[in-house]
Amino acid sequence: MRDRAHAAARRWRPWLLPLLACAMPALAQDAGFERCLSGLRQAAAAQGVTADGFQRFTAGLQPDPGVLPLLDAQPEFTTPIWDYLAALVDEERVADGRAMLARHRELLQRVASEYGVDPATVVAVWGVESDYGRVFGKRPLLTSLATLSCAGRRQPFFRGEFIALLKLLQSGDVQADGLTGSWAGAFGHTQFMPSTYARIAVDGDGDGRRDLVASIPDALASTANYLKRAGWRSGQPWGVEVKLPAGFDPALAGRTQRRPLSEWNARGVRQLDGSPVAPSSLPADAAAALLLPAGASGPALLVFRNYDAIYAYNAAESYALAIATLSDRLRGGGGLATPWPTDDPGLGRAERRELQTLLLARGYDIGQADGLIGSASRRAIQAEQQRLGLQPADGRAGRRILQALRDAPATTPPALPVPTRFKLPGNHPALLQSTVPRNSKMPDIEGLATGDFHGFPSLLVSTPYSTAAISLFGGQLLSFVPAGGEDVLWLSPLAKQPPTPIRGGTPVCWPYFGRQGQGEDVPAHGFVRTLPWRLLDARRDGDGTVTLVLAPPPLDQIALSLRMTVRIGRTLEQRLETRNEGATEVTFTQALHNYFRVGDALQASATGLDGLDYLDKFENYASAHRQNGDWSLRDPRDPGRSDRIYTAAGGDYTLVDPVLGRRIRIVTEGSRSLVAWNPGEQGGRGMADVGDGWRHYVCLEAANAGPDVVVLAPGKTHVLRQSFEVLPLR
Repeated sequence: MRDRAHAAARRWRPWLLPLLACAMPALAQDAGFERCLSGLRQAAAAQGVTADGFQRFTAGLQPDPGVLPLLDAQPEFTTPIWDYLAALVDEERVADGRAMLARHRELLQRVASEYGVDPATVVAVWGVESDYGRVFGKRPLLTSLATLSCAGRRQPFFRGEFIALLKLLQSGDVQADGLTGSWAGAFGHTQFMPSTYARIAVDGDGDGRRDLVASIPDALASTANYLKRAGWRSGQPWGVEVKLPAGFDPALAGRTQRRPLSEWNARGVRQLDGSPVAPSSLPADAAAALLLPAGASGPALLVFRNYDAIYAYNAAESYALAIATLSDRLRGGGGLATPWPTDDPGLGRAERRELQTLLLARGYDIGQADGLIGSASRRAIQAEQQRLGLQPADGRAGRRILQALRDAPATTPPALPVPTRFKLPGNHPALLQSTVPRNSKMPDIEGLATGDFHGFPSLLVSTPYSTAAISLFGGQLLSFVPAGGEDVLWLSPLAKQPPTPIRGGTPVCWPYFGRQGQGEDVPAHGFVRTLPWRLLDARRDGDGTVTLVLAPPPLDQIALSLRMTVRIGRTLEQRLETRNEGATEVTFTQALHNYFRVGDALQASATGLDGLDYLDKFENYASAHRQNGDWSLRDPRDPGRSDRIYTAAGGDYTLVDPVLGRRIRIVTEGSRSLVAWNPGEQGGRGMADVGDGWRHYVCLEAANAGPDVVVLAPGKTHVLRQSFEVLPLR
């Protein structure tokens, strides 16, 4: 049984996110979470949880901040009812439910005899709650409930559930290992909350334990017991679909506005065939309420006492209707007869999978066609809605977009120019294992030294105007700090040591960017970012500016050579010089993968991109989009993340950072593309060397990528330049 108090959570509250973002790092990083657990230990002891048991069940427990936004984003309250029911009462769930009725006939008859709840209703609850035992929920229960006990609203409620779960574990009814469930703590075949489990669960198979996770008899008997104790009346219907007379006052509708059945008949409410509403098992004065779940133009239902028992299981009208209508279908009924008031009905799971298959055929990177419409699917749907001119372009999976994609021929993603396919150089494995010297002999130049920068052997530069650090591993610029200012670049505090690529600074991606035109047998982003580089030349100008020339080692079977020049002074200037040393033409891509440090990536923006077309990696570059206004992670088309190649770019951009109070101007030459990348919260969590750090950088990368490839004739040279300087915030 899910938490009935969740009914108060009716809509998403974006203003909670800054509070949650502040609260959870504190819990995870300081003693706050441990203090909370200490308080829970005392409260649990007062209810009989032993000290050894508490320690055993909570050892190593860490909070999960991802559960907090879900307090206000339940689908029962945020999804149109025709979408909600289309997914939960689809042909697959009906067919599976009828199979379960047959498979467990004897068990269900015994349960019905003992508790008075018919088999179809019990199986309908099972089907909606866990898809007949297929989906229990993936979140570790102890972690979720401990987090909700220590942060967010309604902590007292979740503390009670946390302690109830500890008592169940201590009693041996369930096992802690691998125990997962919903974000709010419901678990098992029919998703009981721990406190409900403690009060209601029964031993349905006679083994002396109440195990709603591993025992179907325990789960189904406990579900029937819950409905019985919620007031279920054996042999009575939950409700009936009706039609209303002309001019009927919809204000009379509502689950709590109960009137005798005779009064509804007197007001002209009729069954669909026009006859009075008179179920044979109910008296004429039986209390009934009228539901108009989609308003007066949609289905109308008179509901009775058994509907309230279903509603008690999870206090949401759409949820109760899913159980009720699925139970009718399992009995052989045809479902609701009155159509929903929409011209774009919802989709069942088979249709959702078909929709996802059509999106995959169009090149969208949405994962598997599993019928689960997540953020990647919604973004792809929105892109297709925009392309096809469907309004609203809201990313919703409905009948209209499905039919449009059925009718429209699949479009092939635009073919990007194919660079030369490079093979792994024969000497690359040996170079990868070679040691980066920590104390190389250096030219005697004022302001130039070698040393460690955050653990990486580096060239350390100091000028009257700025300081800089360049790692000898990967030839990677790690830091540029203008005098009196803060670092322009972000270096991950979680960055790994060689031979893992360094996360942050300015990696050199060469002779290809990403895997454009390459196979899986070569590393992503080129060969040179994980190799030891050498200093070829260094000089100090009269004004104190320092210029360094570096190069990676020569690579076997690669006709191209690379030199990099870095000039550190009032500005940072960087130059990649690629020469074709071979006898045939070579096509390559490249990037200076700048990680610019910002105070808050969600508040930063970039100018110089308005009106440019871009290709989106999250759509597998399926079609071009037009940038409207400045770039930011607040773009309503794909909020919270970015992985775009801007084409025909002008080469003059400004990163505006209101939190650090500065602008970073980036000027490029020899580049007609700019890559704007930030993985966002979800993507950052999936990267061991990023984590929460995604919030502190924005990548604006001077590149030759996408359609902007470099075709280099024998003996010719291509130069990619970039410079950046820090300016005050205007």
